[in-house]
Amino acid sequence: MRVLCAFPEAMPSSNSRPPACLAPGALYLALLLHLSLSSQAGDRRPLPVDRAAGLKEKTLILLDVSTKNPVRTVNENFLSLQLDPSIIHDGWLDFLSSKRLVTLARGLSPAFLRFGGKRTDFLQFQNLRNPAKSRGGPGPDYYLKNYEDDIVRSDVALDKQKGCKIAQHPDVMLELQREKAAQMHLVLLKEQFSNTYSNLILTARSLDKLYNFADCSGLHLIFALNALRRNPNNSWNSSSALSLLKYSASKKYNISWELGNEPNNYRTMHGRAVNGSQLGKDYIQLKSLLQPIRIYSRASLYGPNIGRPRKNVIALLDGFMKVAGSTVDAVTWQHCYIDGRVVKVMDFLKTRLLDTLSDQIRKIQKVVNTYTPGKKIWLEGVVTTSAGGTNNLSDSYAAGFLWLNTLGMLANQGIDVVIRHSFFDHGYNHLVDQNFNPLPDYWLSLLYKRLIGPKVLAVHVAGLQRKPRPGRVIRDKLRIYAHCTNHHNHNYVRGSITLFIINLHRSRKKIKLTGTLRDKLVHQYLLQPYGQEGLKSKSVQLNGQPLVMVDDGTLPELKPRPLRAGRTLVIPPVTMGFFVVKNVNALACRYR
Repeated sequence: MRVLCAFPEAMPSSNSRPPACLAPGALYLALLLHLSLSSQAGDRRPLPVDRAAGLKEKTLILLDVSTKNPVRTVNENFLSLQLDPSIIHDGWLDFLSSKRLVTLARGLSPAFLRFGGKRTDFLQFQNLRNPAKSRGGPGPDYYLKNYEDDIVRSDVALDKQKGCKIAQHPDVMLELQREKAAQMHLVLLKEQFSNTYSNLILTARSLDKLYNFADCSGLHLIFALNALRRNPNNSWNSSSALSLLKYSASKKYNISWELGNEPNNYRTMHGRAVNGSQLGKDYIQLKSLLQPIRIYSRASLYGPNIGRPRKNVIALLDGFMKVAGSTVDAVTWQHCYIDGRVVKVMDFLKTRLLDTLSDQIRKIQKVVNTYTPGKKIWLEGVVTTSAGGTNNLSDSYAAGFLWLNTLGMLANQGIDVVIRHSFFDHGYNHLVDQNFNPLPDYWLSLLYKRLIGPKVLAVHVAGLQRKPRPGRVIRDKLRIYAHCTNHHNHNYVRGSITLFIINLHRSRKKIKLTGTLRDKLVHQYLLQPYGQEGLKSKSVQLNGQPLVMVDDGTLPELKPRPLRAGRTLVIPPVTMGFFVVKNVNALACRYR
């Protein structure tokens, strides 16, 4: 995005302008007399100008967008979701059939749903319908069995997909589950900090529940298989994975696949390292398992899901791409912005932090393009803070600045998909809390899904400053991104453009639409914190109205505030919003 700086010319006021009827000679004498008097008085002030009060303190931004051709086109499922296998551990997997959760997930469709995370490589599949019997005692599934046999089916009311199971869980059941999850949360945190993880058993019944949730919500499931089951020669032991593949095929589940999670951490997690070359061979082995299974012969395969691209991680990726770069449909990696143990609200407003992702993108792209130019790249498992997040911070309005800037930056730099960790689970990085209430980042994601299409447009900005500072760029704290408006949104005709803007300044910013955007009607969706907590609020308001789910469990209507044609956009301090510029008739946006 290019920034141009200009300065308003000082215009003489009406009382200092010589009369038009003066002869040229008289006009010349009058001008000499004026300059002489000014010099004698030692007056160095500029000539009087017609200027609105307070103009010195305000910065006017002129904004235009290139509408002929998109600079990038990302995946239709660009904003996607993740569920961590820890939901098996803490029991929340049994509640994915909740009507409220399905409604919230459907609001973010179409999207991928990645089932993976730190406990991926400790996941064991057992094709047992009732594992309680084999253990000699009742387990979690046993207690829920009678209830699920009488599950409430709302196929017509909520979802017309045949066989979709939607439940209204009793409050007492949910309260017991929250108590259990709170106890397990401490266990999970202890595992994470000690870097020692216990095995998880995924039953056939649990896989059914997972797939039911994804299918009912309009999400495409990506399942990350356990890569830490190794043979003595360090090759991948695929026996458990093959059992899972056969069961999924027998149920005709439409699933894409991955192998492992952050393989660069295997030495610390399991005491056995896997280099890039061996990981590539493991992926080729997985591909050979999929091909004889008719339903998965053309299934997509993603990986290697490396961590932050430091030197050793880049070496692992290089070895993987050399062996199996052509095997995967997209190359994947993960990113975490902040150490969750040391974080404060102002951290989310640091432009330096917002820009840390850009360097990682370039490193990943350099390796991928060396071996498979043009290969799609995905950012999987992005989180604002590590160690499960920080309560009242990573689940607050403030965290939205990082999330929205991540979406804008990734699309601009050509990343095809970003998968948010997590839709719903333990910790504080999720979009939905354990009361099934949407958090600020959920509403931000919902607005993005409703308004933003896959075509990315170039933004041109000119800032008019009274006293520009050397080395200071206006857009440091003012981030502006532009896309074609989502063509599935029937409130807007094809050719409309959606801007989304982040203002991290402590003052409001005024933006004047120019060029192709001049004098067009604009719909404003301004998202601000709601309540006394300010940036730490877990509630948000849209154009001044609090956003909450409707009493019947449905999503509210996202109503815009129409702005008069040609009106300057006013962005309040430390806030963000979406602006749909209607009827631009942008050539880049008229066709798919």
